[in-house]
Amino acid sequence: MAYFIMAGFMLVGLITALCIKEPTIDSSQIDNIEKEFRLSLLDKGMNPVTAKGVAWFYTAAIMPFKDFFSRYGRHALLILVLIGCYRISDVVMGVMANAFYVDMGFTKTQVASVSKIYGVIMTLAGAGLGGIMVSKYGTMRILALGAVLSACTNLLFVAFTYMGNSIPMLTAVISLDNLSAGIATAAFITYMSSLTNVAFSATQYALFSSIMLLFPKFIAGFSGVYVDNFGYNTFFFTTALIGLPVLVLIYLVNNGQNSAHHCN
Repeated sequence: MAYFIMAGFMLVGLITALCIKEPTIDSSQIDNIEKEFRLSLLDKGMNPVTAKGVAWFYTAAIMPFKDFFSRYGRHALLILVLIGCYRISDVVMGVMANAFYVDMGFTKTQVASVSKIYGVIMTLAGAGLGGIMVSKYGTMRILALGAVLSACTNLLFVAFTYMGNSIPMLTAVISLDNLSAGIATAAFITYMSSLTNVAFSATQYALFSSIMLLFPKFIAGFSGVYVDNFGYNTFFFTTALIGLPVLVLIYLVNNGQNSAHHCN
């Protein structure tokens, strides 16, 4: 019944998407690139129908990647590494959170009540607060703050392992963890959006959003084995530590982009 009700709520977004108008997009840049590439293929003697299909594939699938690497040059790979590692601390920790709550003696009802009430509220509050701070202090600073907060809230779970079954502690840990996640997510989405070219935003953002969870989810797959061998306290401490190199990546990317702007 719970899943049936959730499926029903999804109809709101589905109906809205079908009813609203398509946003107005200036596709002249893409159209010009596709036209020039198609003409070049025709000049080489390619069949018109084949040339049209190849030109469409080039602008839809190849040009977005070419554009990204041409704009960021040698810093492009470093940016992709940052995107691929930024969420590693909270993703690796998050896959074991519910198992930890159960092992600590909390009921499913208690966990659901705290995480889906306080957790959701604090996530929304964190996202709003993150958006305000990004507009005031800049994306890279709040990106770094989000990385620090994600690592620090993981240390709260270390303290939690020694406190035992405590609803107030459960509420505090989940609330602070979701608040920091909201701040980090707001800054991260803003950063990834800023990297895209308006002409290729859909493909480029799809690339970034795919990369951002690929490596963290792979590492998270070994979390259960790690907990079985070293325990929850060591696991949570380790998840905090693996988030710290992200700060170095943010520093390097920020310096690289600043240098590129100065050169231009």
